[in-house]
Amino acid sequence: MRKAYADTRHGQIHYVEAGSGAPVLLLHQTPRSWDEYRDVIPLLARTRRVIAPDTLGFGSSDVPTVPWSIELFADGVVDLIGDLGLSAVALVGHHTGGVVALEVAAREPDLVEALVLSGTPYVDADRRARVATQPGIDEVPISDDGSHYQLLWNKRRDFYPADRPDLLRRLVTDAVKVGDRVEEGHRAVNAYRMEDRISLVGARTLVVCGDLDGYSLPDIPRLLAAIPGAREAVLHNVGVPSVDADPAQFAAVVEEFLSARG
Repeated sequence: MRKAYADTRHGQIHYVEAGSGAPVLLLHQTPRSWDEYRDVIPLLARTRRVIAPDTLGFGSSDVPTVPWSIELFADGVVDLIGDLGLSAVALVGHHTGGVVALEVAAREPDLVEALVLSGTPYVDADRRARVATQPGIDEVPISDDGSHYQLLWNKRRDFYPADRPDLLRRLVTDAVKVGDRVEEGHRAVNAYRMEDRISLVGARTLVVCGDLDGYSLPDIPRLLAAIPGAREAVLHNVGVPSVDADPAQFAAVVEEFLSARG
């Protein structure tokens, strides 16, 4: 895998690249980085040019000082595609990355030829109102003794398999790098008006989710109904961290969809 940077209107964006062939971009969830896909990349790179960026504000990408939004994150993806000189791409997005991918597909229908929405919530007025009353997913008060790291670990622990602390360590490492803006990616998702944008998606679409992902699994029917011709796939024995918990299963489903025609 080769690491590089591209210029965007909001600063530099860091990405990892491997393989050759038709390009596919992998967009991560909040507060992860390209590392979420590190075990998926070699699998897809057997047949494709795989590009996994750090969303602006995350990983090693620049941190915009303005408030973050899905539209800003999408700006970075569109500018990266342009910097790389690509005329058509497939987009794969997981959780927050799925919302960003949807916005890119709605904005640039001629640029996105295939779309994979993984664990992607359906964001509308009802969800915005509901989430507004709930505590933040990753938000913890910063302390001078480092105890906030333990609080973050505890808040995320139930999302991850008990026998895979290595996966939780990777998430916490990414979250620590984001710092005191760690919750802002989630807020960007919950402020997004997906109901105004999803009808603009014309790309061939796969909606995929882990069968243990109680956060997003209930939204599959709504996504399928809103995107004509969208297909569905359910991953077995995985929850929110389906990408890194079972990279082989995830990559196989994505590759099968991208390789299909019609």
